[in-house]
Amino acid sequence: MNEFLTNDTKVIILLCGFFGNDKSIKPLPQSKYNLLARWLHSNKMRPEDLLEKENVLQASIGTNIELEYLKTLLNRGVQLGFAVEEWQRHGVWIISRSDKNYPSYYKKHLKEQSPPLLYGIGDISLLNNGGICIVGSRKVDDKGILFTEESAKICALNNITVISGAAKGVDQISMITALNNGGISVGVLAENLLKTSLDRNYRNAISDKRLVLISHRHPNAHFTVAAAMARNKLIYGLSDFGLVVSSEFKKGGTWAGAEEELKRDNSIPVFVRTGESIPLGNNKLLELGAIPWTNEIDVNNLKSQLIFLSENRKRKEKDVNLFNIIEQNNIKNEPLDSKREVYEVVLPIILKYIESINDIDELAQVLNITKTQLNIWLTLAVSEKRLKELSQPVRYIKI
Repeated sequence: MNEFLTNDTKVIILLCGFFGNDKSIKPLPQSKYNLLARWLHSNKMRPEDLLEKENVLQASIGTNIELEYLKTLLNRGVQLGFAVEEWQRHGVWIISRSDKNYPSYYKKHLKEQSPPLLYGIGDISLLNNGGICIVGSRKVDDKGILFTEESAKICALNNITVISGAAKGVDQISMITALNNGGISVGVLAENLLKTSLDRNYRNAISDKRLVLISHRHPNAHFTVAAAMARNKLIYGLSDFGLVVSSEFKKGGTWAGAEEELKRDNSIPVFVRTGESIPLGNNKLLELGAIPWTNEIDVNNLKSQLIFLSENRKRKEKDVNLFNIIEQNNIKNEPLDSKREVYEVVLPIILKYIESINDIDELAQVLNITKTQLNIWLTLAVSEKRLKELSQPVRYIKI
């Protein structure tokens, strides 16, 4: 087999890859591969260790994956050799989760949901730039097109990589606009990697190392709805921010991808176009936690502006208004520092935030109280040995 593949990647392609004409052999689904990967890790092995027969037997026993199934997959070396030679002639590279140059963004953001294999054409280093994914419906009105073009152009001017799915409509418009304005783009495909790489809109940018196209499916794969849906998280997974230009409500890949990302525990900030004549889905995404895209863009410092807007949203989400809590607990309106019952209501909230927010000024702002009042409660908590005060700098920890 070809030397440009690591031994780990060769084994992972044999286990998880589609190639050759025998469609009766179904590669390991990702759930099964993850099970196998966990077993290898727990036994201090790597995928290449499965090239030894005794290890395959132990892996079968340890994972309950049928031994003959594993053997059949691993015995496809000849077919793989022919397939890899063809892909390599067309400039396709292949990496696996075991490779050092596998995108760190995926490992951090998606963890075990990261695809075992990535096929790509173009400069692989572009996958670790981060950036903003600009996504939307295939059918987009003139206002949506103009918004997409303006947003992608500003990204290019700010050296922010535009990441999208290269599908017709918003995805393709955002990528081509960024490239036409000297920017960098990443296309995450669900189908036809080889065919897309030959598109005249992309050829020169690939040669100039300003565009990389990738796919979690083999380079000649045809479209399926399942693959397109699976691709959504891979677009967001390479990004620092998301921007939804237009989305139907509870329909289509744009909605599904944004909804999935917003519900993820470690989701990236997802912005959405607002204003008049926008699709219903845009407004509904705001209800799920998306952030309105600003109408006053700092053309010279877009990334810092997006970070500020994202952090501001996080602060609002965790902001606790103690006066509402006091009202809900039917506590009479008297000076807070004299109310023991107020202290008992408030202390669990202070304990919740005290270790993640060490700065007293910031904690007072989050709790919507004065610093003086907060210090009264902190002193009382220390005297009751419910908190411990540390110095240099002054901070508190739970006991």
